[in-house]
Amino acid sequence: MNEPDLGNISVVLVNTSHPGNIGASARAMKNMGLSKLALVGPKEFPSGVAIGRAASAVEILSRARVVDSLAEAVADCGLVIGASARSRRITWPLLTPAECGRRAVAEAGKHPVALVFGREDTGLSNEELQLCHYHVRIPANPEYPSLNLAAAVMVVCYELRRAVEAGETGDETLERQWDQPLATADDLERFYGHLEQVLVALDFHDPENPRQLMQRLRRLFGRIRIDTMEMNILRGMLGHIEQELKNKR
Repeated sequence: MNEPDLGNISVVLVNTSHPGNIGASARAMKNMGLSKLALVGPKEFPSGVAIGRAASAVEILSRARVVDSLAEAVADCGLVIGASARSRRITWPLLTPAECGRRAVAEAGKHPVALVFGREDTGLSNEELQLCHYHVRIPANPEYPSLNLAAAVMVVCYELRRAVEAGETGDETLERQWDQPLATADDLERFYGHLEQVLVALDFHDPENPRQLMQRLRRLFGRIRIDTMEMNILRGMLGHIEQELKNKR
């Protein structure tokens, strides 16, 4: 069994508007033993306000990685879990915070893991949530379900810490042990682009009238959790289809 590696788990904050929430999130992370923070297009960073709210977790801010897009932040990750406060038109596999903690800890010894939190006012966009393998929703009062960003980070990080303290370093929901590393988020994005290109060439997919085709295919392959060998096979199949289409022209 792989030992839990919290150093392989990143907290990713997307387009944070108030720097105080960045500092408070860093403090929550340090409380629970996490140290890797990625910031996607923060409105204000570096910031004295963030430093003040971080208290004794300033080193997390100093090492924080600032990137332009969520895709860049999670490119090397084998597991991406996004926080979602509401139901979506196309539902994604959903975890409770406790399940999120167990799964993240179970997989952190195998590959990088990202826990993604969205904007204070609107959360994560549908496109951003489609970059995630799973969504996690924190139960709350239905009359006022919106949590402060740092509070949401604390709840999820606490469940990771609880899984470690309880020795829950395995995950009973994992149905197989892979003989190859899982495809990374970047691998998957390249595959989805290639897949859409081929489906358009086959006249199976109309980008002007997509009818949620690519979203549903993303959900399908995300649920399967493709490994690198399977990814190579799929990409090879797509390449062969492209070559056959060219030969027929």
